[in-house]
Amino acid sequence: MSLLFRLLAYVPLSLLHNLGALLGWLTWLFSPTYRRHLAENLSFAKLTDIKKDAIAEAGKALLELPKIWLRPQAEVINRIAKVSGWDEVEIAATAGRGILFLTPHLGCFEITAQYIAAQKPITVMFRQPKQAWLGPLIAQGRGSNFNLAPADMSGVRRLLKALKQGEAVGMLPDQVPGVGEGVWVPFFGHTAYTMTLAARLAETGATVILTYAERLPYGAGYNLYFLPLSQPLQGDLAHRAAQLNAELEALIRQCPAQYLWGYNRYKVPAGVSRP
Repeated sequence: MSLLFRLLAYVPLSLLHNLGALLGWLTWLFSPTYRRHLAENLSFAKLTDIKKDAIAEAGKALLELPKIWLRPQAEVINRIAKVSGWDEVEIAATAGRGILFLTPHLGCFEITAQYIAAQKPITVMFRQPKQAWLGPLIAQGRGSNFNLAPADMSGVRRLLKALKQGEAVGMLPDQVPGVGEGVWVPFFGHTAYTMTLAARLAETGATVILTYAERLPYGAGYNLYFLPLSQPLQGDLAHRAAQLNAELEALIRQCPAQYLWGYNRYKVPAGVSRP
């Protein structure tokens, strides 16, 4: 599998996306669990009309990974066709404040950190994959260009240190956290166990910026977007986590077909009780 993954890095992006679309449909066809999660999540968001596109885009997101992780950084960055909102980043950097980039599972979420890393140091939280063979590939693809912080308390300390030093930090805020690391708040109208780490990191005074990379048709590259929060975070921890979920919802609705709707976002982690 590792060799195949490395070989795919040399396949043209347009062909990878075509193969990825096919893979997306095969996954949907042969995985009842995936079909169920996809249907439920789209129903919750009232976006059932985008199901066909969402299935294909999920496959594209998987097969483009070798190209993003294993090709030279300059080549990867050159695939970005347009960047919007980078001035928000420059304003925060000029003020000497840390920057917390929040990237949901939307579009090509791997390329956002690669672009940021080409401009400034960034530390990204990293969780070991379930497939052991993927670990070295991820370490090579991500670790060669930015700092990786493990998904534990030592990693959290690294993130805090980076923000306090005025550096950038990146994370996926829509991942389901473990027991004791989340709160039950709405996400697309249904209660979801939601991480509190992003809201806690914002307490450092860091500027929170939402970002995603829209996948363009026919392997033409990506459009990259950076957006500020619509309003400052306020209230207690649960309220701030709910605010961030609402911000993510609005972001996802800008490019809904490219969100990973098959992700089990509403699962109940082991040891966690439903509200």
